[in-house]
Amino acid sequence: MATIVPPPATPPPPAAAAEAIKPEKVDYMDLPCPIPYEEIHREAMMSLKPDHFEGMRVDFTKGLNQRFSLSHSIAMGPTEVPAQSAETIKIPTATYDFGANFIDPKVAIGLKLIMVFGFPKLMLIGRIHTDGRLTARVKCDLSENLTMKANAQLTNEPHMSHGMFNFDYKGTDYRTQFQLGNGGLLGASYIQSVTPRLSLGGEVFWAGQHRKSGTGFAARYNTDKMVASGQIASTGMLALSYVQKVSEKVSLASDLMYNYMSRDVTASFGYDYILRQCRLRGKIDSNGCTSAFLEERLNMGLNFILSAEIDHKKKDYKFGFGLTVGE
Repeated sequence: MATIVPPPATPPPPAAAAEAIKPEKVDYMDLPCPIPYEEIHREAMMSLKPDHFEGMRVDFTKGLNQRFSLSHSIAMGPTEVPAQSAETIKIPTATYDFGANFIDPKVAIGLKLIMVFGFPKLMLIGRIHTDGRLTARVKCDLSENLTMKANAQLTNEPHMSHGMFNFDYKGTDYRTQFQLGNGGLLGASYIQSVTPRLSLGGEVFWAGQHRKSGTGFAARYNTDKMVASGQIASTGMLALSYVQKVSEKVSLASDLMYNYMSRDVTASFGYDYILRQCRLRGKIDSNGCTSAFLEERLNMGLNFILSAEIDHKKKDYKFGFGLTVGE
């Protein structure tokens, strides 16, 4: 009679394999700090919405010392003017902008409120245009976690001057912002990390001059290979974006914009390709508009720029080239 030998028992998995099977433990008391609420679509905006222009543009920046620099900008090309007809009306224009920049990582400001927090980082940027407009930006780190931002534009046109103050507070796993602007504009936003990859936030605003208020909500999910974000507001706007990082140099992006009030829907798909000496970005949207933007580094401190937008439906074609010179 044959003896039946039982099969050998399966050996237990090694300790390393057992540890790999266990789900990753999340420490909810040590979550990362999310990006600001206003930058919820940052990666998609970088790929799909570069600074397109038409005509010729030259930007020159000259550093006088480590903290202070001057900038000059010359632009020549057509400018669109409002018209009742469907066709786009353009007139040739030429503008010149003069600017001054001051950036100091450690500077004391003679205000009691700021002196309480010590020596803040300060950034001052000013621009004056040939049409009489004056723009200014200020960024000051009042403390390690609290930042004050201000921007203003002064012009001779009635009701076109405006100003805005922002106070941003950065917590360990959250960010909050308070806005105060002319015309009775008040706003506040808050975004919180829920998991190491997911963050949720919301905003409220009140425009006292127009007697309008609104709320909004946003969500963002990011990994090492992708970023997905969504935002909805009571004004009827819905924005969705998705960025896939194919490699360290190539990424694909798409977004969807929907306006419930006007029933307008726009979807776009684009790419962002970073080479050794240049960066190429392009997109195509559901309206048939195609665009591309090329930044070529010719030498240290010298960049060549090409911009193109083609809209066959509106018969609107925009091409531009420029140079960026700076130390």
